[in-house]
Order: sequence, then C-alpha cells, then structure tokens
Amino acid sequence: MVGNRMRHAGLEVDVRFTGGRGDATTLAREAAVSGYGGVLACGGDGTVNETARALCGTSTAMGILPAGSGNGLARHLGIPMDIPLALDIVEHGNIVASDYGTVNGLPFFCTFGMGFDAAVSHRFARQNRRGMLSYVKSALSEYVQFRPQVYTLSANGKILTEKAFLVAVCNASQWGNNAYIAPQASITDGLLDITIVHSGSPIDAAVMGMDIFTGFINKNTMVHCFRAPAAVIYRSAPGEAHIDGEPMMMDDILDIKCRHKALRLFTPREQDIFKPIVTPIKEMLRDARLSLNHLFNP
Repeated sequence: MVGNRMRHAGLEVDVRFTGGRGDATTLAREAAVSGYGGVLACGGDGTVNETARALCGTSTAMGILPAGSGNGLARHLGIPMDIPLALDIVEHGNIVASDYGTVNGLPFFCTFGMGFDAAVSHRFARQNRRGMLSYVKSALSEYVQFRPQVYTLSANGKILTEKAFLVAVCNASQWGNNAYIAPQASITDGLLDITIVHSGSPIDAAVMGMDIFTGFINKNTMVHCFRAPAAVIYRSAPGEAHIDGEPMMMDDILDIKCRHKALRLFTPREQDIFKPIVTPIKEMLRDARLSLNHLFNP
C-alpha cells in the first residue's frame, strides 16, 4: 500500500522489511549514504529510534507511519495514527529540523527514564501481549513492590539531590498512548524537559495518573520540572532504565545532552498548541473514531 501510494504521488519508493533488532538502523544508514530524500519508519517508538539514529546529522528526513503500541513521538508531532493519513504528512513535504537527546552516547528521540517507568518497561517487555491493557497491568503489579531511589542531578550550574519515584528526561511530551509526562516539551528548543516525580500515598499516585492523562502533571505538587540543554545524573548503582520505552541496564553515572536540530522530520504543516484537558480529550476522541472506523471498515 505504501509503495503504491507514494508512487501515485510521484515519489520513487523502495520498500524494505526488518527481520530483527538493528535492521532498521542498517537499512536507514544505507538509504542515507545512497542519498535518499527520506526514510519512512513503520512501527512503534523502538523502530523509530532504530531508524532515526542512522539519520541524525544527515540530509535524509524521517517520516513516521505509527504502528506501535504507544507511538509517543508520532503523537507528539500530531501525526495521525491512521497510516493513509500519516502518508498525507509525507506527501505534503513539510520537514522540520528537530532535536534529540543522548544518554551516555545512546540516542533517544522521545523519552529516557529511570525509576518506576523503567521498571514497568522491563516488566512490560516480559509480557506475552502488548497494548494499553497489558501496560496498565504491568504498572499496577510493579507499583506494589517498587521503592523510590535517590538521584543527584547536575544541570544548569546547580546540583539537586532527590529521592524520586521516577526521573524522566524528555525530548517529546509523552511516553505514548497520550500519557503526557512533559506536556510543554518542544523538539526544537534545544532543551530537554526533566521531570522528577516524588513518591506518595496510593491516593497521590491516583491523582498523578489523572494529571498525566489530562496534561496537568507539571502542576502537581509531587512533581519538579525544569529544562536544561544537558545534565548529569548520579545514582547509587547501575540499574534499570529505558530509552524510548525499550528496557535496558545502564551505568550509575548518566551523561545526558540535547542535540539541537540534528534530525530532519516530516511533520504536519500546522502544530496545535498543547492545552491541558482539551488536547487529551481531542486525542482520545480521535483514537475512538479511528478504532470504530477499523471495526466497521476492516
């Protein structure tokens, strides 16, 4: 479908399929070296990460055809979750030079995290099923046994030590599935949004969950948010982390940098300004319409 659609629009397209981890990086790198104008990544945030890392610093732009369980970067950019509509974005040809982050040299394009969200990512990766319900199940199971950790952050010439439930370093505004961990984040400002969430009672956690999905997390009294072009985070020992939702083990010292306008992205011509409650409800209704359309027009 993608090839025929793009050819109909007058664009030459080569379709390639991945067979395992790292294939998207290899294929995207080959495309950039060969001088392709763009590479379309069809998948979730893991596929997007693998593709984008090969295109950073090149003239080859990346387009996203969201087909994952979270689709955090696509949702941040306002790319529709419907593949034909996402292809419209590519056809329009609007390309923006965007930022990305690195942690100990590893790139992230949506979020990097430690603490609770990293623990959930590790548990979720062990599940047989994907999707929102499976993720919620993993989060609830992890919450029962999780214990906060102490982090020391060096950023903007200041040093901060916090006992935190989680620390999220965000290039984009959300984890995925319209869960906004940094609602006001921008991928073009040369800064990373750092969100520190403190622990509290189960009631506090429930309110936090509501704030994440309504876009008010930066107003929550349990949350400390700030922006920085770079940061170093220290923790007591190496441990769990995630990069764009992909679980991994990382060092106790984490050197984080924002790489300004180093990746070219196909984006909608008009970007909506985020509004708490309004934007999440709008996106929820859009997802509902898409689900109904797929149900009655398979």
